Amino acid sequence: MANNINVNLSDMANGAVQAKLNRAMEQVVKNILDPNTDATKKRKIALNLTITPAETRDSFALATQVKTTLVPEVEVPATVLVGKSSDGKLVANELKSGTAGQEYFDPEDSTLKDDKGNPIEGQKSTVIDLQKQKKAGK
Repeated sequence: MANNINVNLSDMANGAVQAKLNRAMEQVVKNILDPNTDATKKRKIALNLTITPAETRDSFALATQVKTTLVPEVEVPATVLVGKSSDGKLVANELKSGTAGQEYFDPEDSTLKDDKGNPIEGQKSTVIDLQKQKKAGK
């Protein structure tokens, strides 16, 4: 039995359907390569063909639509400490140290900071300063 249906998606609408599918695939690949998304979650491409026959039944209109379902960026957690200042004003600060009231050493600028990320004055001692002291024999 010969195939008399000659509808090739790659050639349809002068290649426009294939071009839509290629753009959708590019979006999916970009989403997969984005380090801010979950690497293992499924992505989808839906190719919808809407067929509207003519009243005479001798032809039909074919509309194509390509939809992608991508993975959203992963959530980024943060803890914010809230309260009131001594004068009654509301305050909120991101907790940087992991525990309220705990100081931490910031590896980005080599300084000692409070739990809100503010440098602690008088406690500033950098790794470079410590290395210099060690070399000088102090």
